[in-house]
Amino acid sequence: MPEAPLTTDPDALRWQAVLQRDPAPGTGPFVYAVVTQGVYCRPGCPARPPLRRNTRFFADVAAAEAAGFRACKRCDPKGDRAALHAEAVRAACAMIEAAETMPSLADLAARAGYARHHFLRLFREITGVTPRSYAEGVRARRLQAALAAGERVAEAVAGAGFGSESRVYEDTTKHLGMTPGAARRGGQGETIRIAHAESAMGPLLVGATEKGVCFIGFAEPPEALEGDLRARFPKACIEPADAALAGTVRQVVAFIAEPRAALALPLDLRGTAFQRRVWEALTRIPLGETRTYGGLAAELGQPEAVRAVARACARNPVSLAVPCHRVVGAKGDLTGYRWGVPRKAALLEAEAKASAPAPVRAASRRAG
Repeated sequence: MPEAPLTTDPDALRWQAVLQRDPAPGTGPFVYAVVTQGVYCRPGCPARPPLRRNTRFFADVAAAEAAGFRACKRCDPKGDRAALHAEAVRAACAMIEAAETMPSLADLAARAGYARHHFLRLFREITGVTPRSYAEGVRARRLQAALAAGERVAEAVAGAGFGSESRVYEDTTKHLGMTPGAARRGGQGETIRIAHAESAMGPLLVGATEKGVCFIGFAEPPEALEGDLRARFPKACIEPADAALAGTVRQVVAFIAEPRAALALPLDLRGTAFQRRVWEALTRIPLGETRTYGGLAAELGQPEAVRAVARACARNPVSLAVPCHRVVGAKGDLTGYRWGVPRKAALLEAEAKASAPAPVRAASRRAG
């Protein structure tokens, strides 16, 4: 298809956006109406594009409705259907939170007024997880709170809604990231070795268990970094281990100074099933490339779980090894970063230079 000629006519730009189902720069917000059907739509409406002669453009929903058009049921330009879906899912989450045992999918769907398969899809799109995974998260939080309050393991497990202790011990990482006994003790009995160092971005702290690195923090005073780690394991035994972690620290320091390859370290990652899926996806983003939160959500097969992906990125405990700095906003903007947006920009710039073809790097050095 030949490229459309450049034009400054607003309606011509809007028409191209309708055909491409993508609002183009310069169009501004708008809706379009189809006079033969009496409806108005968003530019990204999945319906077949109308004929140009049957199309009218309006600055907003109010203007379209004032002209006598009604909202399209497919693209939901007023957001009414989306609001109903969100409210139904919120009600389902509240039902799960209040229940002593996991409600069945059939009960949740019936309460929301949807077919089971449709409700399951909506729930996953909005929350980023299935109802069962959400319920498991609720039970894990109840268990964590009860153990932290000092309840005996058996009572805490029963009160959280688990049928037996064996279900918790089958996969401790899935529920708590540690055994119930260790969680009850606030990490007591678990040893985390730490090492401090200086890096190109300021103080650095690496923490590791026997399984692998569980924390990487930088760019803050050493005592603040250590406080962050201790907040995660308030009763764990924190031991200096500069010699034992020397090789790991050197890798992290070298990566910050000049990233050339993935920071491959043995990791001890503790999070929900969805968080771990996001973190694994982050490790697959090549050096020098970025993904949007929406793109990452789509890659996971859950395109509506953008906020859930962003939250998982924010809770990443091992920065750099799990490169959450490679995720940007929909328009390429550098959104919030635990260690500061300027440092996120610096990391991305360094990675882009490291991954650029040799002539480009040489030209960059000459230009500097």
